[in-house]
Amino acid sequence: MSIGKVWVLAEADGDEVASAALELLTKAREIGDTVEAVYVGSSADAVAGVLGEHGATTVYAVDPGDSLSGAVGAAALEKLIGEHSPDLVMFDQSYDGRDAIAGLSARIDRTVLTNSADIRIDGDQVRATTAIFGGTQIVETAFEGEAPYLAAFRPKSFVAEPSGGAAAAVVAVDGVDAGRAGEAKVLDRHVEEAEGPKLEEAEVVVSGGRGLGEAEHYALVETLAKLLKGAPGASRAIVDAGWVPYSHQVGQTGKTVKPKVYIALGISGATQHLVGMKGADNIIAVNKDAEAPIFSVSDLGIVGDVHKVVPKLIEALEARA
Repeated sequence: MSIGKVWVLAEADGDEVASAALELLTKAREIGDTVEAVYVGSSADAVAGVLGEHGATTVYAVDPGDSLSGAVGAAALEKLIGEHSPDLVMFDQSYDGRDAIAGLSARIDRTVLTNSADIRIDGDQVRATTAIFGGTQIVETAFEGEAPYLAAFRPKSFVAEPSGGAAAAVVAVDGVDAGRAGEAKVLDRHVEEAEGPKLEEAEVVVSGGRGLGEAEHYALVETLAKLLKGAPGASRAIVDAGWVPYSHQVGQTGKTVKPKVYIALGISGATQHLVGMKGADNIIAVNKDAEAPIFSVSDLGIVGDVHKVVPKLIEALEARA
């Protein structure tokens, strides 16, 4: 079943569209009769093709300049909703997405559902699915009251698939007033230097946990990830311990990944971590505790010491290369 008009707040990733926007558009095609995007970024004409290819027929474009995109996005959406009356607006559960959905909620007096993993139409109801209690329970919540309904989704909740649509029509949005929130300015941007694919986009992810023993042993994770042309990840435990930066964290309070192969080294498998990686196509775990929860979701489990298993694996891969 479907509803009339579904909008997606499409965030910019540099000069491109954030991958999460394409995931949301793919889902929007499934549930909406009309799918449109509100793009907060510069060079909207350059991204109209990819947005149209993933289902958007129209792109309402607003350039935030040096203002915070979440604040400008909320103000733009308020203005556009009054003119076009969408039934549902979908947001990425990112920093800017959460900023925008919160600001819009206050502006138009609508409740929101956040941290969602799915959404469906059930008769005349719109129902969102959310994991709670560390991912141990799944609840489905129906929106009530007046549309538009506002929902934010965890990254990788949906698979981005092009529909073959033509480039979306671009409609410039002028006269957006973000109020006091728009007075905050972005003075500079710093991009973290990294080699290899982004963690959330990598086809292979190698993550390490407390079982590595010491911070310097995280080098095993980085070496193996590099040999497999993947990205290094981490459990919350070693991020909290200061071994690696937060940008490496996989889990409910970190990043959600869905690689073809996920390798967990010395990770026990707390629910908080499983939420962020159990959607991987193939999960391989190495842990010396045969009762570790990580083995309950693993396709291949190796009960052993990571300091003995991983060096042998690295040695074999280097010999093959």
